Amino acid sequence: MPPLLFYLFALITLGFGFLVVTGRNPVTCALALAASFVGLAALFMSLDAYFIGVIQILVYAGAVMVLFLFIIMLLDIKSEEGRPMNLPAILSGVVLAVFLTLQIIMVVGGTDLAKKTSQDTPLALADAAGKLGKAALPTITNDLKAGTLPDAKLIGFTLFDQYGFHLQVIGLLLLVGTIGVVVLSKRERSAP
Repeated sequence: MPPLLFYLFALITLGFGFLVVTGRNPVTCALALAASFVGLAALFMSLDAYFIGVIQILVYAGAVMVLFLFIIMLLDIKSEEGRPMNLPAILSGVVLAVFLTLQIIMVVGGTDLAKKTSQDTPLALADAAGKLGKAALPTITNDLKAGTLPDAKLIGFTLFDQYGFHLQVIGLLLLVGTIGVVVLSKRERSAP
C-alpha cells in the first residue's frame, strides 16, 4: 500500500474516532463509529489481513452498528447540546492519552520486534502443525505441513473449538441487552 493511502485511512479512522468521543448527537456518534470501523478495515486489508478486514466490515460496521443504532433510536436519546464541557475530565483524558502513548513507545522501542519485518521472521508452519496434532481438522494440519497458512480455517477452528463457550456467552449478553432496552423503553412510554 502506498504511504499516502495509509495516512489517508489512518486519518479517516482517527478523525471519525475523535468525532465519536466529542460528538453531541448519539446517532452522529454511532455513524462516525461505523466510518471509523471502515477505515480500520482498510488498514487491515493493507496489511494483507483480508479476512479480518472483511469481518470488520460485516460484523462491526454492519451488525453491531445496526444494533447500536436500533438501541439509540429505540431509547430516543436526545442530543446533549445544552450541557457544558467538563474541563477537568477533558484534561485528565488528554494526560492519560499522552501517558499511554509514551508507554507504548517505550515498550515497542525496547523490544527487538520493532527492528524485524515480516520478511525477516519466517513462519514455523511445520512446528505449528505438530503442535495442533489430532485436535485440529486434518485439512488444517495438511495445509500447515505443506507450508501454506490457512488463516480462515485456523481462525474458525480456534473460535469455535477453544472459544465456543465464550462466543455463546457474548451472544447471550447481546440478546439480554437488547431485551433490556426494549423493556426500559416500554416502561418509559407507559409512565404518565
